[in-house]
Amino acid sequence: MGINYGRVGNNLPSPSRSIEHIQSMRAGRVKLYDVNPEILKLLSGTKVQVSIMVQNHEIPGIASSQILANRWVRSNVLPYYPSTMIRFVLVGNEVLSYNSTDLDRQLWHDLVPAMHRIKNSLRSNSIRNIKVGTPLAMDVVESTFPPSSGRFRSDVAESVMMPLVRFLNSTRSYFFLDVYPYFPWSRNPGDISLDFALFRANFNYTDPATGLTYTNLLDQMLDSIIFAMERLGYSNIPLLIAETGWPNSGDIDEPGANIYNAASYNRNLIKKMTAEPPAGTPARPGVVIPTFIFALYDENCKAGPGTERHWGLLHADGGSVYEIDLTGKRPALSYGPLPLPTNNRPYKGKLWCVARRDANTTDFSSALSSACRRGNGMCDTLAPGRECHEPASTFRHASYAFSAYWAQFRSRGVTCYFDGLAEQTVRDPSRGSCKFPSVTL
Repeated sequence: MGINYGRVGNNLPSPSRSIEHIQSMRAGRVKLYDVNPEILKLLSGTKVQVSIMVQNHEIPGIASSQILANRWVRSNVLPYYPSTMIRFVLVGNEVLSYNSTDLDRQLWHDLVPAMHRIKNSLRSNSIRNIKVGTPLAMDVVESTFPPSSGRFRSDVAESVMMPLVRFLNSTRSYFFLDVYPYFPWSRNPGDISLDFALFRANFNYTDPATGLTYTNLLDQMLDSIIFAMERLGYSNIPLLIAETGWPNSGDIDEPGANIYNAASYNRNLIKKMTAEPPAGTPARPGVVIPTFIFALYDENCKAGPGTERHWGLLHADGGSVYEIDLTGKRPALSYGPLPLPTNNRPYKGKLWCVARRDANTTDFSSALSSACRRGNGMCDTLAPGRECHEPASTFRHASYAFSAYWAQFRSRGVTCYFDGLAEQTVRDPSRGSCKFPSVTL
């Protein structure tokens, strides 16, 4: 089992302490989201296999120039290899998930050429045991249910995915996949069983087209990718799970994000992926699937909903969020009790977004100004003499602005975060004639 070592936090242990944690957890592999010289040097001489990454913004230059590709390998691989066991170079991160601008879509077409150039450079340096790939999210397929219906998105199937799988096949690399059963379950908890998502279902699902029987959601998702590749004529490219996991906490409107479920998912995942003989999937039984759990730490500076900051196996101080054995050898009954979940069902009712009392109050003024400036007059009620002006505190005004802005733009993907200054609450902060806007679920 491998682990993803993300570093989007301002309170994380040092790289040296982090490598100690990784080794003490007996992780066989570690995946980085960049090329960090200090970390790669610390991994020198260890038996931990390493995955490094070409940043998305570096892809266009490398795609257009073998010289730049050679320079990248010369700077980021040769100083550390082979004493540091670099085994994967990933080009970009979820590149096909970005679709907002023409530059995003141009990056799609630069992706495979950049992979070719990195592979050419490795070969020119007589490096044969480093696989080149790119991690993709599940949004690369149009359908995952039933698994046999899996097909790549029409906007990338021929233009990007065909050359990609051709490259992976010819270089004997992996299809690197970020796959999270939490997301489809949390979007449809009434239609998908939580036990099915956590590998503990006492029922099966049979794909009507293939007759294959599924006992968990992860296998369904993985096999949809396998069938999508088969539709392009490639049936033997191995899968590698570049990211998977379950959040240990989240916002009020994110059901099932808790320690109990996170421990259940990851423990059962490890049991499945370390089984001997290998379990594989219904479409590919008996096949080993290398897997990286996301993530080493809770990362407190990640933007977005609360779950974004709570995927870690470890707290920022290095303590375990819950007990875990990455080797898969520890008996399940030997683990201590877990806190029982209280949020497995979606919350129904009103929510407000208010300023955090533990936040730095000096940051409220700029956040308040920003929210009000973009909110189309929603802060008029905070003006002197209006119903929400008193008490005239920055904290109170920021809470109103956060709640109003979130209520207005939540449907467009805005979250109650505001750079870590806000949090959701079920307590109505309204006072007298000052009514705070809310979201009703």
